[in-house]
Amino acid sequence: MQANPASHPDTRGRGQASPGETYNYRVIRQFSIMTVVWGIVGMLVGVICAAQMTWPELNFGPWFHFGRLRPLHTNAVIFAFGGCALFATSYYVVQRTSQVRLISDALASFTFWGWQLVIVAAAVTLPLGITSGKEYAELEWPIDILITLVWVAYAVVFFGTLAKRKIKHIYVANWFYGAFILAVALLHIVNSLAVPVSMWKSYSVYAGAVDAMVQWWYGHNAVGFFLTAAFLGMMYYFVPKQAGRPVFSYRLSVVHFWALVFTYMWAGPHHLHYTALPDWTQSLGMVFSLILLAPSWGGMINGIMTLSGAWHKLRSDPILKFLITALSFYGMSTFEGPMMSIKTVNALSHYTDWTIGHVHSGALGWVAMISIGSIYYLIPRLFGRDSMWSVRLIDTHFWLSTIGVVLYIAAMWIAGVTQGLMWRQTNPDGTLAYAFIESIKATYPYYIVRVTGGALYLLGMLLMAYNVARTVMAGRAEDAAIPAVAPAHA
Repeated sequence: MQANPASHPDTRGRGQASPGETYNYRVIRQFSIMTVVWGIVGMLVGVICAAQMTWPELNFGPWFHFGRLRPLHTNAVIFAFGGCALFATSYYVVQRTSQVRLISDALASFTFWGWQLVIVAAAVTLPLGITSGKEYAELEWPIDILITLVWVAYAVVFFGTLAKRKIKHIYVANWFYGAFILAVALLHIVNSLAVPVSMWKSYSVYAGAVDAMVQWWYGHNAVGFFLTAAFLGMMYYFVPKQAGRPVFSYRLSVVHFWALVFTYMWAGPHHLHYTALPDWTQSLGMVFSLILLAPSWGGMINGIMTLSGAWHKLRSDPILKFLITALSFYGMSTFEGPMMSIKTVNALSHYTDWTIGHVHSGALGWVAMISIGSIYYLIPRLFGRDSMWSVRLIDTHFWLSTIGVVLYIAAMWIAGVTQGLMWRQTNPDGTLAYAFIESIKATYPYYIVRVTGGALYLLGMLLMAYNVARTVMAGRAEDAAIPAVAPAHA
């Protein structure tokens, strides 16, 4: 099979197929629509949190202050918005590249409704203060069990579909999706091991520095596999498809995969510099973080160079703008992350808003933009349309998102460096040169810029929702036909 998803025909019911054989697009439609819905919810809560940091009087207790809303924001953006995008795209890609229907419609449906129940449970429990207190793993044990059941069903659907594929070759996007599914299962189960003491309270089986180490082994690999490997699977399918070009180097994509999945697992300790963690463990995390730069940039270059011979399409194709700009942010944030893991740099950046800027360059610039571009690609095909209702609105959305994310991360970079420098400035007698409140006053203007950037990004999502709604209303739900015989070039 050619290493080129552009060669997989989008028949949309028009290709040669056996009677009645179609892909399961129903579950993809469901996840795609909910990607947009949860994106708006998650980013709205994020804007509220940013506003609360700027104007403290917006903190309403006990359920709607920053401490309760912040984990709701992270869970909604990562697992609701990002998770739905990954379910939708992985189900689409594994069917198209295998040329078979999902192995079980019932299990696929269970993953949709189960995942929505997880999200709703998070939206209820987190504002109530029901939390394990673990970063990105705040949900309590009954919800963790539901997540596990949904994830097992997801693995059965994905790998079961691969197992019955008509195409011998497993396209590299599926490697990334598969690694994400397996790694997240391992991370979730190990980090969530806890002793329940009541229906909504449990305590981790780990203690002290061990608990911190396990948590950040989970936390950084949630970034590595949920927020990186999985979205690279998205990139390796939708960039070539939208560009109409083969992947620049299939060999590089394979090297990228193996280097990334091996190296990422070891980088977690860089979150715990200058803590009770053994010094050698901190250094190990730093070294592997620096090594990570090579496979990360290899993947970024591979994605961008896929446009060779098709650069002119960027002038008129806003979906391609989203996908390629996402890759640019991926390259930038995967340079910044290893740099911030260096102990001397970390001494300045740790606990400052520089970290917040870094996270959002990855989350808004890379994860959200690649997801938005992919969903714009999918929606017309899922609803029997040739294109989105308004291409101009996609272009407007692109510029709102790009300006919004640049404002956000630039403000946080400046605020973070300002904080780091002020906090460690001392007088000749060794006392601190600045009180903490002085650093807050110095960074206040940048917090206003952050709210502005976040609001622009949210506005773009609202435009997307309108565009998607009009496209859906103008079209009709349509499942593409599965080719009866694999094409000669496949």
